[in-house]
Amino acid sequence: MHYGGERLIPDIAAATARQLLRANRGGRPMERRWWTLLVVCAAMFMLLIDVNVVVVALPDIQHALDASFGSLQWMTDAYALTLAALLLTAGFLADKYGRRRVFAIGLVVFTGGSLLCGLAPNASVLVLCRAVQGIGGAILSATSLALLAGSFQGRQRGVAFGVWGAVAGIATGLGPLLGGVLTGSVGWRGIFLVNVPVGIAALVVTVCRVDESRAPRGGRIDWPGVVTLTAGLFSLVYGLITASEAGWGGHGVPLWLGLAVLCLVAFAVVERRVPEPMFSLSLLRIPTFLGGSVAAFAMNASLYAVFLYLVLYLQNGLGGSPTATGVRLLAGSAFTFVAAFAAGRLTSRVPVRWLIGPGLGLVGAGLLLMRGLTAGSDWTHLIPGLVVSGIGAGLVNPPLASTAVGVVRPQRSGMASGANQTFRQIGIAVGVACYGTIFVASLHTTLRQRLAGVPALRGRVEQITGAVHQGAADQAVALAPPDVRGALADAIRTGYADSLNAVLLAAGLLALVGGALATVLIRSRDFAAPQPPPAEPAERPGTGVSGGR
Repeated sequence: MHYGGERLIPDIAAATARQLLRANRGGRPMERRWWTLLVVCAAMFMLLIDVNVVVVALPDIQHALDASFGSLQWMTDAYALTLAALLLTAGFLADKYGRRRVFAIGLVVFTGGSLLCGLAPNASVLVLCRAVQGIGGAILSATSLALLAGSFQGRQRGVAFGVWGAVAGIATGLGPLLGGVLTGSVGWRGIFLVNVPVGIAALVVTVCRVDESRAPRGGRIDWPGVVTLTAGLFSLVYGLITASEAGWGGHGVPLWLGLAVLCLVAFAVVERRVPEPMFSLSLLRIPTFLGGSVAAFAMNASLYAVFLYLVLYLQNGLGGSPTATGVRLLAGSAFTFVAAFAAGRLTSRVPVRWLIGPGLGLVGAGLLLMRGLTAGSDWTHLIPGLVVSGIGAGLVNPPLASTAVGVVRPQRSGMASGANQTFRQIGIAVGVACYGTIFVASLHTTLRQRLAGVPALRGRVEQITGAVHQGAADQAVALAPPDVRGALADAIRTGYADSLNAVLLAAGLLALVGGALATVLIRSRDFAAPQPPPAEPAERPGTGVSGGR
């Protein structure tokens, strides 16, 4: 979006200084819209940090709770699935009942879910609590950009979205490191419990300092749409995860995938017929909205979904600690933070298509640069790819945040924001599940080839693949006959490297395709004209107090 002339870093500092001066002059409090920006950024920082720290802590959670690899996938996908299933509903409810009210409910649910996650006694309970977290996250994600769009207009809206994008970059940069530090020092439960005080503080500010906003006209809840979309997304992700563990023909996978197609088609039919749909399909006819949705899906289905497998490789494949893993991933995520600031400044000068499209191209190039791993590779092999993909992610996130709400009227900002976030979460859920299938298939092939010349292990390939898949590679080596342990350990290291190479190839190609489509589809002329900023109330001379109405 173009709101000419703002320079992100100096304008943030200047705006903050002006508000603080007004807060100290004549007792006038900081303007409520700046409180809105503060609390929205705090909530999104908490959400994004939570995603990244959980990924780093997954191996520790696996060992502490004796969780299978499938359970690990569900700890990611249960969160992403409830997010994806409820984002559109949350956006619609926010437009109808008030964005501040719904946002506050989201804070309560997310904070409560975080507390329950921190107290979870086993893997099954943790998966369920992650789903509760996802419900709260859906509400916060769907309403955050809508709150900003309703509170800021004109040039200040550009500054607000730039700050939001920079905070996203900071969260992405600090997430792996903070996750490693917390997991290594206080244990994996600390990554969830740290959200509790932050959530309580954000709730107090929301209730006391954030203005309410809503659509001028309410509507009925689209219950058929809610049911068909939720059922469709659940069936899709459940089928993909089952396929990654049992194969595409086992455990009713075709049935689940067929049910997903049926429900999603039913959702599309319902949305075309109901008078007040939760998602207006006409939005997809706006090229820029479609391009932004494709970019959101590709961004999360490529780099962010691959994070799980990078963490597993660094910890289970190379034997690194959670803290070391966080520091190593910081090699890329630090550049995300820097690039996000640059992208915030460039948004006012460069069409967003030339940030989002090339940014995804850099993500794809970085993922492909990470390939070429072998059994003898060190983590430093990943550094160039982490840097390039981190820069790409930083270029994508700030302009992508404003693209969805920038092409609709403010009355539909909740729906548009929810839809864009839905595509993000569908991307990460589908990506994790599909890469799981690729990972296991490649691992099985490599182990079968490498162990073909080891008679003592030739009939145990399936068993060893399952052990490695579930994070029990060390146990598999320890239980093998002493004279073949070296060959088995080498085969497992090679299998990890080959499997990650295959995952990186798929993710890199997806990012490149998404970047090309975004560049073609996103157009400057589709953006809604920004509303002029409201006039500042005049101050009565000598008082420093604004005049009345």
